[in-house]
Amino acid sequence: MSASSRPPGPLACIVGARPNYMKMAPLVRAFAARPELPPVVLVHTGQHYDVEMNERLFADLELPPPDLNLEVGSGTHAVQTAEIMRRFDPVAEELAPSCVIVVGDVNSTLACSLVATKRGIPVVHVEAGLRSRDRTMPEEINRILTDQIADLLYTTERAAADNLVREGVSPDRIRFVGNVMIDSLLRHRLRAVLPAVTLERAGLGAEALGGTRGFGVVTLHRPSNVDTLGPLRESLTMLADISKRLPLVWPMHPRAKASIERFGLSSLLADAQISVLPPQGYLEMLGLLAHARLVLTDSGGIQEETTALAVPCLTMRDNTERPLTVEQGTNTLVGRDRPRALACVDDILRNGGKRGRTPEYWDGHAAERIADDIARWLGVASVAVEEVRA
Repeated sequence: MSASSRPPGPLACIVGARPNYMKMAPLVRAFAARPELPPVVLVHTGQHYDVEMNERLFADLELPPPDLNLEVGSGTHAVQTAEIMRRFDPVAEELAPSCVIVVGDVNSTLACSLVATKRGIPVVHVEAGLRSRDRTMPEEINRILTDQIADLLYTTERAAADNLVREGVSPDRIRFVGNVMIDSLLRHRLRAVLPAVTLERAGLGAEALGGTRGFGVVTLHRPSNVDTLGPLRESLTMLADISKRLPLVWPMHPRAKASIERFGLSSLLADAQISVLPPQGYLEMLGLLAHARLVLTDSGGIQEETTALAVPCLTMRDNTERPLTVEQGTNTLVGRDRPRALACVDDILRNGGKRGRTPEYWDGHAAERIADDIARWLGVASVAVEEVRA
């Protein structure tokens, strides 16, 4: 669908959860740098509802405060998705945007895409075509459905276009532009907070950083690892064993913390060399990741960030929707396989582990390519813009 015949309404940019902020911040800047584009209206669904942390992350990323906050809060996937749709629908009607721009794969992404499509408003999906092939992950369902109804699909890696075409998406809707999350990382890397400062603020001593040994970083939040007793016990036992080889710093997600307390598993960490921190801001996390010897995670975004930072990453999942980080980057899938993870840690400590290379178009300019292409697509480009294709 071409958007050139539509009234020049604003660009409705949707964020809902922490990973969205990192992806949307460079887009908002790139749109503002092209005065011929319609103005941005930034809509926060309130899916991530920690007000203090939201304000901190927005400031870290130089993202302006949202123009609208739908304040949906938490709930089951069905309840949250439905509530976002209910609250966004009148907003979409009033704004009559030129298009709705969604990023990533959270419930807000799918919910706002559905509302826009049913109202005949074009949908632009940034970070399209990623697939884990694991439909037990709610994010996988959000990705597949959003891509089916999006009018423009911007991809972070070339293989994503193959996924989309296999699912019946027309190639003329697909654009390979690179990774906007890496735009944020490269822009802010020099502003990152040093790990020693982060630990001092949390009341922890420098010994947590392991001296000449260095330290590892942990992030864990996916239901498959933290929501049930057996997998959580396996995860904690593996992390405790790894910490005997290398001290670990763990900014603990509220979901993981609640599960550890609910299942009474705190004792598994009692003798571990793991320094637990509260959730951190973007610049603090960037500093921890950039200075770590290795990272243990189940986060998709951190798989990409560690590849960009050339830091070895062990992903505690059996699959990934970001295979480029394994094929070209620093990522290794270990699941909760304790012997495999320990062998990888030993290799990293002895030999440095995987270093990989920077993937194509992960150069800090993905958002600019998207802004140029949207200006052409909307028919408002003031100068000729080369069309981006997959």
